[in-house]
Amino acid sequence: MKKTMKLVSACLLGIKCRWDGESNKNSKVMKFLDNEILIPVCPEQLGGLPTPRPRQEIKGGTGKDVLEKKAKVLNENGEDVTEAFIKGAEETLKIARFLGADEFIGTSHSPSCSCFEIKDGTFSVRVIKGRGVTAELLKQNGIKIKSEDE
Repeated sequence: MKKTMKLVSACLLGIKCRWDGESNKNSKVMKFLDNEILIPVCPEQLGGLPTPRPRQEIKGGTGKDVLEKKAKVLNENGEDVTEAFIKGAEETLKIARFLGADEFIGTSHSPSCSCFEIKDGTFSVRVIKGRGVTAELLKQNGIKIKSEDE
């Protein structure tokens, strides 16, 4: 049987690329390695942000709003990192197209990778419905998106 190729938030595979320099290693995602080819990506690093880095959240909307220039991504110091998020999303899309990946597994609540819920932009524990910047761009371009919980 031919293995399919999927992009995965790199932190879910144990790569220490989260904002705090840690990972979100996920045993459910790791089980895919038996039957799938998983390509780790960290859109925030691809956009030029360092690891570790200050926490970031979308202010004023969702990933869709960021791509439409209606919302921004700010870090906890108030710095605008929107362009790095857009660049990282575009680079991730290039990788997906180059490799023929048709699916992306993203980490929950991430302003880049989340597929269904993101933090609300107040740097609290509150979440709202919506996708991160990268998950939104991939979905808009026909790539199936899933969270690590699916």
